[in-house]
Amino acid sequence: MKTIAVIDDDIHIGNVLEELLQREGYAVLRAYSGTEALLLLERRRPDLVLLDLMMPGLPGEEVLAKIHGIPVIVVSAKAGIEDKVALLCQGAADYVTKPFDSRELLARVAARLRESAASGLPPALEAGPLRMDQTARAVTANGLPVHLTKTEYAILKLFLQNPGQAMAKSVILDRISADTPDCTESSLKIHVSNLRRKLRDALGEDCIESVWGIGFKLNLS
Repeated sequence: MKTIAVIDDDIHIGNVLEELLQREGYAVLRAYSGTEALLLLERRRPDLVLLDLMMPGLPGEEVLAKIHGIPVIVVSAKAGIEDKVALLCQGAADYVTKPFDSRELLARVAARLRESAASGLPPALEAGPLRMDQTARAVTANGLPVHLTKTEYAILKLFLQNPGQAMAKSVILDRISADTPDCTESSLKIHVSNLRRKLRDALGEDCIESVWGIGFKLNLS
Protein backbone atom coordinates (compact mmCIF):
# COMPACT_ATOMS: atom_id res chain seq x y z
CA MET A 1 0.00 0.00 0.00
CA LYS A 2 1.37 3.41 -1.01
CA THR A 3 1.50 6.09 1.68
CA ILE A 4 0.80 9.76 0.98
CA ALA A 5 1.50 12.63 3.36
CA VAL A 6 -1.03 15.47 3.30
CA ILE A 7 0.56 18.68 4.60
CA ASP A 8 -2.06 21.40 4.90
CA ASP A 9 -3.17 23.64 7.76
CA ASP A 10 -6.74 23.78 6.41
CA ILE A 11 -8.43 20.96 8.33
CA HIS A 12 -11.41 20.78 5.97
CA ILE A 13 -9.28 20.47 2.82
CA GLY A 14 -7.01 17.98 4.58
CA ASN A 15 -10.03 15.87 5.54
CA VAL A 16 -11.32 15.97 1.96
CA LEU A 17 -7.92 14.87 0.63
CA GLU A 18 -7.60 12.12 3.24
CA GLU A 19 -11.03 10.68 2.46
CA LEU A 20 -10.41 10.90 -1.29
CA LEU A 21 -7.05 9.14 -1.07
CA GLN A 22 -8.22 6.45 1.33
CA ARG A 23 -11.08 5.58 -1.02
CA GLU A 24 -8.43 4.93 -3.67
CA GLY A 25 -6.56 2.56 -1.35
CA TYR A 26 -3.76 4.86 -0.16
CA ALA A 27 -2.59 5.18 3.43
CA VAL A 28 -2.56 8.81 4.59
CA LEU A 29 -0.32 10.75 6.98
CA ARG A 30 -1.27 14.25 8.14
CA ALA A 31 0.66 17.36 9.17
CA TYR A 32 -0.82 20.81 9.81
CA SER A 33 2.23 23.08 9.64
CA GLY A 34 5.64 23.19 8.03
CA THR A 35 7.41 22.41 11.29
CA GLU A 36 5.11 19.48 12.01
CA ALA A 37 5.69 18.24 8.47
CA LEU A 38 9.46 18.07 8.96
CA LEU A 39 9.03 16.21 12.25
CA LEU A 40 6.68 13.76 10.52
CA LEU A 41 9.11 13.18 7.64
CA GLU A 42 11.92 12.47 10.10
CA ARG A 43 9.87 9.56 11.51
CA ARG A 44 8.02 8.34 8.43
CA ARG A 45 8.90 8.21 4.75
CA PRO A 46 5.79 8.39 2.54
CA ASP A 47 5.77 7.53 -1.15
CA LEU A 48 4.44 10.97 -2.11
CA VAL A 49 3.69 14.33 -0.46
CA LEU A 50 0.79 16.71 -1.12
CA LEU A 51 2.09 20.07 0.08
CA ASP A 52 0.27 23.34 0.74
CA LEU A 53 2.34 26.55 0.57
CA MET A 54 0.66 29.07 2.87
CA MET A 55 1.00 27.53 6.32
CA PRO A 56 1.81 28.90 9.78
CA GLY A 57 5.41 28.80 10.89
CA LEU A 58 7.56 27.29 8.17
CA PRO A 59 6.09 27.99 4.70
CA GLY A 60 5.67 25.26 2.13
CA GLU A 61 8.50 26.59 -0.04
CA GLU A 62 10.98 25.96 2.79
CA VAL A 63 9.52 22.53 3.50
CA LEU A 64 9.90 21.61 -0.18
CA ALA A 65 13.60 22.52 -0.07
CA LYS A 66 14.13 20.02 2.74
CA ILE A 67 12.35 17.07 1.09
CA HIS A 68 14.66 14.79 -0.87
CA GLY A 69 13.92 11.58 -2.75
CA ILE A 70 10.13 11.84 -2.37
CA PRO A 71 7.88 13.24 -5.15
CA VAL A 72 6.01 16.36 -4.02
CA ILE A 73 2.80 17.69 -5.56
CA VAL A 74 2.17 21.28 -4.49
CA VAL A 75 -1.55 21.89 -3.85
CA SER A 76 -1.98 25.64 -3.45
CA ALA A 77 -4.36 28.54 -4.03
CA LYS A 78 -1.47 30.44 -5.66
CA ALA A 79 -2.46 30.27 -9.31
CA GLY A 80 0.15 32.48 -10.95
CA ILE A 81 2.34 30.98 -13.66
CA GLU A 82 5.45 32.44 -12.02
CA ASP A 83 4.60 30.67 -8.75
CA LYS A 84 4.12 27.37 -10.55
CA VAL A 85 7.32 27.67 -12.58
CA ALA A 86 9.35 28.62 -9.51
CA LEU A 87 8.11 25.66 -7.45
CA LEU A 88 8.64 23.20 -10.30
CA CYS A 89 12.17 24.52 -10.76
CA GLN A 90 12.77 24.11 -7.03
CA GLY A 91 11.98 20.41 -7.20
CA ALA A 92 8.21 19.95 -7.04
CA ALA A 93 7.05 17.03 -9.18
CA ASP A 94 3.73 18.71 -10.01
CA TYR A 95 1.49 21.65 -9.14
CA VAL A 96 -2.29 21.58 -8.60
CA THR A 97 -4.27 24.76 -8.02
CA LYS A 98 -7.00 25.01 -5.39
CA PRO A 99 -9.89 24.48 -5.77
CA PHE A 100 -8.99 21.21 -7.49
CA ASP A 101 -10.94 18.58 -9.37
CA SER A 102 -10.71 15.30 -7.46
CA ARG A 103 -10.33 13.20 -10.62
CA GLU A 104 -7.48 15.36 -11.89
CA LEU A 105 -5.72 15.28 -8.53
CA LEU A 106 -5.96 11.48 -8.31
CA ALA A 107 -4.70 11.14 -11.87
CA ARG A 108 -1.69 13.32 -11.07
CA VAL A 109 -0.99 11.35 -7.89
CA ALA A 110 -1.08 8.06 -9.81
CA ALA A 111 1.15 9.49 -12.55
CA ARG A 112 3.77 10.75 -10.11
CA LEU A 113 3.80 7.41 -8.29
CA ARG A 114 4.28 5.58 -11.61
CA GLU A 115 7.15 7.88 -12.51
CA SER A 116 8.76 7.27 -9.14
CA ALA A 117 8.43 3.49 -9.57
CA ALA A 118 9.95 3.68 -13.07
CA SER A 119 12.79 6.01 -12.11
CA GLY A 120 15.25 3.19 -11.59
CA LEU A 121 15.60 3.84 -7.87
CA PRO A 122 15.85 0.63 -5.85
CA PRO A 123 12.46 -0.42 -4.46
CA ALA A 124 11.63 -0.50 -0.78
CA LEU A 125 11.92 -3.93 0.84
CA GLU A 126 9.12 -4.94 3.19
CA ALA A 127 8.23 -7.85 5.45
CA GLY A 128 5.39 -7.47 7.92
CA PRO A 129 5.89 -4.17 9.80
CA LEU A 130 9.51 -3.84 8.65
CA ARG A 131 10.33 -1.51 5.75
CA MET A 132 13.73 -0.72 4.25
CA ASP A 133 13.97 2.32 1.99
CA GLN A 134 17.04 1.55 -0.10
CA THR A 135 17.19 5.05 -1.57
CA ALA A 136 17.39 6.72 1.83
CA ARG A 137 19.11 3.72 3.46
CA ALA A 138 16.51 3.94 6.22
CA VAL A 139 14.73 1.20 8.15
CA THR A 140 11.41 1.57 9.93
CA ALA A 141 9.40 -0.79 12.13
CA ASN A 142 5.71 0.04 12.39
CA GLY A 143 6.65 3.36 10.83
CA LEU A 144 9.23 4.26 13.47
CA PRO A 145 12.95 4.53 12.61
CA VAL A 146 15.38 1.75 13.55
CA HIS A 147 19.00 2.93 13.60
CA LEU A 148 21.40 0.27 12.30
CA THR A 149 25.12 0.06 11.68
CA LYS A 150 26.35 -0.52 8.13
CA THR A 151 26.82 -4.25 8.79
CA GLU A 152 23.45 -4.65 10.50
CA TYR A 153 21.81 -2.88 7.55
CA ALA A 154 23.50 -5.22 5.06
CA ILE A 155 22.41 -8.31 7.02
CA LEU A 156 18.81 -7.12 7.33
CA LYS A 157 18.72 -6.26 3.62
CA LEU A 158 19.71 -9.83 2.81
CA PHE A 159 17.05 -11.20 5.18
CA LEU A 160 14.36 -8.95 3.67
CA GLN A 161 15.33 -10.13 0.20
CA ASN A 162 14.91 -13.72 1.39
CA PRO A 163 12.14 -13.67 4.07
CA GLY A 164 11.55 -16.99 5.79
CA GLN A 165 14.58 -18.58 4.11
CA ALA A 166 17.32 -20.05 6.29
CA MET A 167 20.62 -18.41 5.35
CA ALA A 168 23.89 -20.19 6.04
CA LYS A 169 26.55 -18.11 7.78
CA SER A 170 28.92 -18.61 4.87
CA VAL A 171 26.26 -17.38 2.43
CA ILE A 172 25.56 -14.31 4.57
CA LEU A 173 29.26 -13.46 4.75
CA ASP A 174 29.65 -13.88 1.01
CA ARG A 175 26.57 -11.83 0.12
CA ILE A 176 27.40 -8.89 2.41
CA SER A 177 31.14 -8.89 1.71
CA ALA A 178 30.93 -6.07 -0.86
CA ASP A 179 29.40 -3.73 1.73
CA THR A 180 31.13 -5.03 4.85
CA PRO A 181 34.44 -6.68 3.90
CA ASP A 182 35.67 -6.66 7.51
CA CYS A 183 32.87 -8.88 8.83
CA THR A 184 34.08 -12.36 9.87
CA GLU A 185 32.27 -15.52 10.98
CA SER A 186 32.96 -14.76 14.63
CA SER A 187 31.87 -11.11 14.41
CA LEU A 188 28.81 -12.07 12.35
CA LYS A 189 27.22 -13.62 15.44
CA ILE A 190 27.65 -10.34 17.31
CA HIS A 191 26.18 -8.29 14.47
CA VAL A 192 23.17 -10.61 14.17
CA SER A 193 22.68 -10.54 17.93
CA ASN A 194 22.71 -6.74 17.96
CA LEU A 195 20.34 -6.60 14.99
CA ARG A 196 18.00 -9.07 16.69
CA ARG A 197 17.94 -6.95 19.85
CA LYS A 198 17.19 -3.72 17.98
CA LEU A 199 14.35 -5.32 16.04
CA ARG A 200 12.97 -6.95 19.19
CA ASP A 201 12.99 -3.57 20.95
CA ALA A 202 11.16 -1.99 18.00
CA LEU A 203 8.65 -4.78 17.35
CA GLY A 204 8.22 -6.39 20.76
CA GLU A 205 9.06 -9.82 19.35
CA ASP A 206 12.01 -11.82 18.10
CA CYS A 207 11.99 -11.95 14.32
CA ILE A 208 15.46 -13.37 13.63
CA GLU A 209 15.56 -17.09 14.28
CA SER A 210 18.67 -19.24 14.72
CA VAL A 211 18.46 -22.36 12.56
CA TRP A 212 20.55 -25.13 14.10
CA GLY A 213 23.35 -26.34 11.83
CA ILE A 214 22.61 -23.72 9.17
CA GLY A 215 22.51 -20.10 10.26
CA PHE A 216 19.67 -17.58 10.60
CA LYS A 217 16.39 -16.58 9.02
CA LEU A 218 13.93 -13.71 9.23
CA ASN A 219 10.62 -14.95 10.60
CA LEU A 220 7.79 -12.43 10.80
CA SER A 221 4.12 -13.23 11.30
